[in-house]
Amino acid sequence: MEIEVTAKIDKRDEDKIFQKLYEYNLPKFDFVTPKDLAVFIRDDDDEVIGGLVGHTFGLWFIIKTLWVDKTLRNKGFGSKILQLAEDEAIKRGCKFVFVDTYNFQAPLFYRKFGYEEVLELENYPVVGKRQYFRKNLPEVTSDKKETVLLPKDKQPS
Repeated sequence: MEIEVTAKIDKRDEDKIFQKLYEYNLPKFDFVTPKDLAVFIRDDDDEVIGGLVGHTFGLWFIIKTLWVDKTLRNKGFGSKILQLAEDEAIKRGCKFVFVDTYNFQAPLFYRKFGYEEVLELENYPVVGKRQYFRKNLPEVTSDKKETVLLPKDKQPS
């Protein structure tokens, strides 16, 4: 047997650790499996110019990443992406959202939409702050599912 400390993580080793932890955790999660949830904005060349990537897991919607191209910022696109993702999470039965951000990124953006800070890591990674937020989602009031399409002339401005 050997114990190794390394700065080079082999993808196979990382995957093995993840898989074994997943196998250990799975019976304890009430048979709930994460399900990807994403919202993308694409330009005329089908390139992603904004979006949100996350997953739903039981009653929770976890936001991993939300980004919009600098040409789209402060025009309502981030708000629209977040709203569409939250709407989909609600349809999937989620009651809560979790996201983390840095102090130079989007804490004010999330607060604007009712997110409450639940943890702050100061001096992260050295002088910044990493902030963790959660939000209670509203209850589903209708079974009606709606698809929202954004034609070019009706996009947020």
